[in-house]
Amino acid sequence: MTTKSGATMSADNKKQQPATITAQALGWVEETTRSVTPPIYPSTTFERNTDLSYHDGRCYTRTDNPTYDQAGAVLDALEGGAQTRLFASGMAAAVALLHALSPGDHVVAPKVMYWALRSFMLDSGVRGGLTFDFVDNGDTADWVSHIKPGKTKMVWLETPANPDWQITDIAAVADAAHKAGAIVAVDNTVATPLLTRPIELGADIVMHSATKYLNGHSDVLAGTLTTANKDSEFWQRVCKQHAGGGGVLGVFEAWLLLRGMRTLSIRVERASINAMAIARHFENHPEVAQVQYPGLESHIGHDIAKRQMNGGFGGMMSIRVKGGGARAVDFHNQCKLFKRATSLGGVESLIEHRSSVEGPTSPVPDDLLRLSVGIEDINDLIHDIETALDLSK
Repeated sequence: MTTKSGATMSADNKKQQPATITAQALGWVEETTRSVTPPIYPSTTFERNTDLSYHDGRCYTRTDNPTYDQAGAVLDALEGGAQTRLFASGMAAAVALLHALSPGDHVVAPKVMYWALRSFMLDSGVRGGLTFDFVDNGDTADWVSHIKPGKTKMVWLETPANPDWQITDIAAVADAAHKAGAIVAVDNTVATPLLTRPIELGADIVMHSATKYLNGHSDVLAGTLTTANKDSEFWQRVCKQHAGGGGVLGVFEAWLLLRGMRTLSIRVERASINAMAIARHFENHPEVAQVQYPGLESHIGHDIAKRQMNGGFGGMMSIRVKGGGARAVDFHNQCKLFKRATSLGGVESLIEHRSSVEGPTSPVPDDLLRLSVGIEDINDLIHDIETALDLSK
């Protein structure tokens, strides 16, 4: 089978498992050189035919660059989607969805979610004429009660939700949203399509901050949107926003994103195993007030997570230490392997005092530390946390 960009691919890739899809990047091989490593096409423009048509339909790089094709196709296969668009950042992808709405449209979103997007909703979103209700992430009844038939146009889910890792029942909320005529968009950044496939649970669009797990090496800023229906009127508006707004991914970044996705399976598996081990080790630790991780039976959303997450519970968790905010800051200062930095999903482990990042209006308690668990040796990671807890007493 030949792709639009002239590469050959396996005809039975739909039957392949995620680990094979990612490692092989669908098995595309560039025809001219038979290169196994995907090529980069830096050209910003493409020659027009003498009959005024465009070869392969390509006109200008903003939407037509062939470097985008393979990364998008891999995500389509992983998410079970019909079309993927690549954006300059996760925020650019999420904002494109909001810009595709109309003034007066109503959006339901979680109270606790990615802070930058929530801030954008309450600032630019409100100034743009949108209205918002924010609900308890793990309370299906709360979601349903705020979805208003004929008024609600989008339901935005983030599960597990940053930074308390609450779980939303995607299937139940999607069913209520669709009955009300609303689009369902799911931020699948933390779970990744290896652990959760929102489209199979009823989502219309899946968003990723591809900066995080999809790339996985803390060296690319990127975002993605994948739709279940590429012919829907709403998706066509999103595509116009993508092209017209200009928030597209650079071709080198697209190439790096694909490079990163080829190790997605082993990275997510290792990070999930490490996070579960850390969560279990510190769940009843005398210096820890609470471990927030959906893989723990004590987590309020564990039963839903167990139902809609397959293969693990991800590499993200939070620890609330005893002694309040000052002790939390001291503890995170004492960590050596866990680097004090924002973002998540890289091969290296990170720790962040989230409330000081979000500011005085943040709902995050000041004793909470967010951990992005990497792929290092688990004994070294546990020792690092144990040592930091001991030194911060």
